[in-house]
Amino acid sequence: MNSMSDPSIPDPKPRSLDLSLIGHALILLALAALAIALSQWQTEPLRWTSPGRGRLWAAAALVAAYVGFVVNVAISRARSARKQALPQIANEGRGEWLVAFASQTGFAEQLARRSWDALRDAGLRADLAVLGTLDARQLARYSRALFVVSTTGEGDAPDIAAGFVRKIMGHAAQLPGLGYGVLALGDREYNEYCAFGHRLEHWLRHCGAQPLFDLVEVDNGETGALRHWQHHLGLLAGRTDLPDWSAPSYASWRLRERRLSNPGSAGAAAFHIDLVPGDAAPLSWQAGDIAEIGPRNGADELTRWLVAAANDGSAQVRTDDASATLGELLARSRLPDPKSMRGMSAQTIADALAPLPHREYSIASIPAEGSLRLLVRQMRRDDGSLGVGSGWLTEYAAQGAWIDLRIRSNASFHAPGDARPMILIGNGTGLAGLRALLKTRIAAGHHRNWLLFGERNAACDLHYRDELETWLAQGLIERADYAFSRDGQRRIYVQELLRERIEAVREWIAGGAAVYVCGSLEGMAPGVETALREAVGVEALEGMAADGRYRRDVY
Repeated sequence: MNSMSDPSIPDPKPRSLDLSLIGHALILLALAALAIALSQWQTEPLRWTSPGRGRLWAAAALVAAYVGFVVNVAISRARSARKQALPQIANEGRGEWLVAFASQTGFAEQLARRSWDALRDAGLRADLAVLGTLDARQLARYSRALFVVSTTGEGDAPDIAAGFVRKIMGHAAQLPGLGYGVLALGDREYNEYCAFGHRLEHWLRHCGAQPLFDLVEVDNGETGALRHWQHHLGLLAGRTDLPDWSAPSYASWRLRERRLSNPGSAGAAAFHIDLVPGDAAPLSWQAGDIAEIGPRNGADELTRWLVAAANDGSAQVRTDDASATLGELLARSRLPDPKSMRGMSAQTIADALAPLPHREYSIASIPAEGSLRLLVRQMRRDDGSLGVGSGWLTEYAAQGAWIDLRIRSNASFHAPGDARPMILIGNGTGLAGLRALLKTRIAAGHHRNWLLFGERNAACDLHYRDELETWLAQGLIERADYAFSRDGQRRIYVQELLRERIEAVREWIAGGAAVYVCGSLEGMAPGVETALREAVGVEALEGMAADGRYRRDVY
């Protein structure tokens, strides 16, 4: 391992001469020169004539107004500078969160500031810094870091990060205690799409840092990808109610069926959700794509809120050039403190509301099945109440209700286009995404599929049991192995199951198999990656990821 120097944060650059001061000075000189030139045309001797008290006061007022204008501009500039200034990062002590950015046009900085604000709004201690001002020693002080970086030219880092690339990324570092996420900005019209983001992540992995979630690519500011980043941000901050930076353009889908998938389970209830579009448009998505759901608050919660706020939910209000009742608007909005809304008109309340953020779910079906299917586990808050997204889909929405839904393409988890072998690994409701991939493979006649799946109990928690057993019996799945952590005397999880079958894993990968992982970010995903590294080595696994043979959809 190469040794690496630990330079401290560079001192601020000396303040450069303000060009506006030069401009003002030149204008004053030009006016003075003009006055001297005009004085040469004066034929009579210059004499002072009193302008009178009124004109003196008027002139004084004009001078005072000008001085006030100049002072106001200076104060505004100072406030803007303070607002845009980056916070000082302590040189000693361990930090909690870091948000670092490398921006060429300012967009990455804007997104980094939004991310930083979201963490602080959630009550987390977070620092914000330019990537180029950091070194490995400073990164090692943080437990978690988010990197928002753009790519310029033919895969280059922004100018502001050139020093970091040359001095820091050119050497090894020790960052085993750092969990990270990378938001990579780019343009698919260029060959080296999001290249710097991928280079940064590659370096972080080699330094021993652990991914909090998979790298998020953003093509030309695509709003769906940014909502996906924000979804991860909310989960990490423990604030799933963070408002969307850009609201999805939803379509209306009808809830055709809802059925409990795991009756008798020791875990939280999971439901099969079946949705059909409200129009006659043909179904269009690919296995691996994501359903963004616009949730609603429960009717009972709305009733309690309206009583506490002493307001009428049937009152008509205007929003986005449309008319709705206050109750309808509240159903799809974050509910503020009802006591703070007492005595306000319905329209005033409506103007103060912010929409509920979207929720994301892996699609379990393919279009040929005639409906969009989800597998949704009920999530509960600390007070026992249902989460907004899972509560809406699994309990609050009546059968036949209209559901706001948008399909987001997730190209990084689409099935291989050829007949290569495929290892599918997951746990819990992650089986939904794997089922769609298996359906796609089977429909294409590709049967070299190996499923490794983990849940609690075999009797209750093997979702899609009948279907999986049929596929296995018919040879449409070559192999299926299950880990049920609550059965037997020893708890075994899917990552341990993978390690027990490591020789077979090596054989499949040597035969060109692609590995797809879907399920829990905590526990399962890092455990599976560790087992895969043991199976094929770090370099080989990174090569598989670069070639699209190792893909993950973890949450």
